Amino acid sequence: MQQYVARGVHGQTVEVLAQRILNGSLPEGGTLDLNALQSEFDVSLTVLREALRVLAAKGLVDARPKRGTFVRPRSAWSLLDSDVLRWQFTRAQRPGLFDDLHELRGIVEPGAASLAAARATDEDLAALDQALADMAAAGTDPAAAVAADLAFHRALLAATHNELVQRMEVVIETGLAERDRMVHGAAGGSQDPVPSHRAVLDAIRRRQPEQASRAMGRLLEQAVEDVARLERTAHREDRQN
Repeated sequence: MQQYVARGVHGQTVEVLAQRILNGSLPEGGTLDLNALQSEFDVSLTVLREALRVLAAKGLVDARPKRGTFVRPRSAWSLLDSDVLRWQFTRAQRPGLFDDLHELRGIVEPGAASLAAARATDEDLAALDQALADMAAAGTDPAAAVAADLAFHRALLAATHNELVQRMEVVIETGLAERDRMVHGAAGGSQDPVPSHRAVLDAIRRRQPEQASRAMGRLLEQAVEDVARLERTAHREDRQN
């Protein structure tokens, strides 16, 4: 999964403009005042235009003679682009985005587990084994836990040997990364993830597609509960404050 790497002034400009578009500060159909933005960001016109080219490639902006540069409607945005997804999940720009992620995973991953049970090679099983071992070794290290979880689900999609299913990695991994950072970074935010992932892997290793699908379904139910638990905790803290 390749993402735009925000480096230096150019990268910061891309990130800020993207967030303003996603949160509506720069509304759909609105024309950008390049002179004002150049002055605000204290960047050259070349840097600003390069940043806008990045956003144009992701469907967020466009330019027309006499009209100038403007924000495109949401229907034109490349919503499956990994950066656009990351920007949305990072700032939780749209309520229900994690619900959408859960629904998508519920559609894709049980089927992927079933395919993996029928098609996984020794190399696929080794990758899943390593990810599970890393998950067990992560302990209370949030970064290591996130990396191991992403590696497991990436290996699962790869084990389907279906190129279109594997392409779902862009959506699932981007959203899952943000969900994992939120859950694993919070005290008591997650149950031990190893048993549920091991159940999926065991079914895949035994070449049991139906059992693998059901095990993945139970894993996803746990993932939903982890997020719900955090939301309940946050709600209680808001009421107390």
